[in-house]
Amino acid sequence: MIIVHHLNESRSQRILWLLEELGLPYDIKHYQRDAETRLAPPELKQVHPLGKSPVISDGNLTIIESGAIIDHLITRYGNGAMRPENGSPDASAYSQWLHYAEGSAMLPLLLKMYVGRLGEAGAPLHPRIESEIANHLGYVEHALEGRAWLVGESITGADIQMSFVGEVAGAFGERATHPNIDAWVKRFQARPAYQRALERGGPYSFAT
Repeated sequence: MIIVHHLNESRSQRILWLLEELGLPYDIKHYQRDAETRLAPPELKQVHPLGKSPVISDGNLTIIESGAIIDHLITRYGNGAMRPENGSPDASAYSQWLHYAEGSAMLPLLLKMYVGRLGEAGAPLHPRIESEIANHLGYVEHALEGRAWLVGESITGADIQMSFVGEVAGAFGERATHPNIDAWVKRFQARPAYQRALERGGPYSFAT
């Protein structure tokens, strides 16, 4: 049985969504952030030394990192769904999106979140951070031009992995100026599997 060690208000919500899309049975072990620090509880370190989420247990395997988890689940259980065929023209683009989400796109959004807590002390960094956010969201906006999904004609793991980027951008008010991203987020959030994942995962403030 697959177990998702699910931290509230975190990237692990997209893992629940993927499992619902694949129609796989799974259990959830819930963890709550500290109300003051917003950090994960120490109990997660009993699952993996980093104490981070998402992390899944699949039999004897413990897997961290959203991209690795998504790749594992789709490769092992997807029966060819949710990813392009190996060697197809879309396969490289799919792999790129899996790495790009956390390797590049999330960094300026996270910096905006953390530096914003510094008040005036963080002001010198704001122009560079805003420039990088504009650069990355502009890239995603262009990639979605005339498309429903990031790769191919149907939803794939690339959309699952990139979903948190679109949702966090919305939390910063960036979707209003990026209509393709906004339409894409609304499209995937309306999917029945996404809604089922919300029901199982609990409150998730980015689902707007």
